Amino acid sequence: MGQLDGRIALVTGGGRGIGRGISELLAAEGASVAVNYRRDRDSAEETVAGIAASTAAGMAHAYEASVDDPAACARMVDAVIADFGGIDLLVCNAGIASKGRAVADTDPDEMIRVVTTHAFGPHHLSRLALPSIRSRAAEHGRGDIVMVSSVATSHMAANGAPYNMGKAAMEALASTLAKEERPNGIHVNVVAPGLVETDMGLRLARAFTGNRGMDDLRALDATSPFGRVCQPLDVANVVLWLCSPGAGYVTGQRIECNGGGN
Repeated sequence: MGQLDGRIALVTGGGRGIGRGISELLAAEGASVAVNYRRDRDSAEETVAGIAASTAAGMAHAYEASVDDPAACARMVDAVIADFGGIDLLVCNAGIASKGRAVADTDPDEMIRVVTTHAFGPHHLSRLALPSIRSRAAEHGRGDIVMVSSVATSHMAANGAPYNMGKAAMEALASTLAKEERPNGIHVNVVAPGLVETDMGLRLARAFTGNRGMDDLRALDATSPFGRVCQPLDVANVVLWLCSPGAGYVTGQRIECNGGGN
């Protein structure tokens, strides 16, 4: 038996990087998983196929929607509920990198696009999924929302205002929701990874370091905590714990997953 048997999860950006790690681990623990993607259908389908190939895993389907589009989010949530019968667990993971420019040099369109993806998207999805999460929590005793933020909000480094702003607003949303939804049996928490070995992690590293030629994050292993760069599974394990019986008295928390690094 898995820790999430019978539960239904929607994971945004669930086909690649951190999202794939989360989708695969939740499914391995028995959840049925709706794998959201924006453009990369192939990666989402690969994730679904990998889950289907594991006899221990729950069901999975891929769903296309850009989280910054309220109408697309509504269609996706409706489709997930129709296909699976509801939503118990929402993981807001979809994200995009900013370009690493100073505020004075940032295009307004970039700022709007990044903040909308990281902050407005989770708001849209929470609003749309909450009726189902509340209903199933009343029946089964629990619902969960986990937002994947970043240690960027701990440092607010230069040359990353759109990303910093988007993630900070996401965390404000999570803190608010935790208070609003506790009476409904819904836990709302934040996972804040450091640098993770993903395509987006590489883009962020290039942006924040100014090293546009960087092509392999494992080159940073020697200077990383525990001798390795953080992996998607490291983050997925924190998400799983927050949604598990072991975190039954945990809500409104922000957990950094960065090996204790700066």
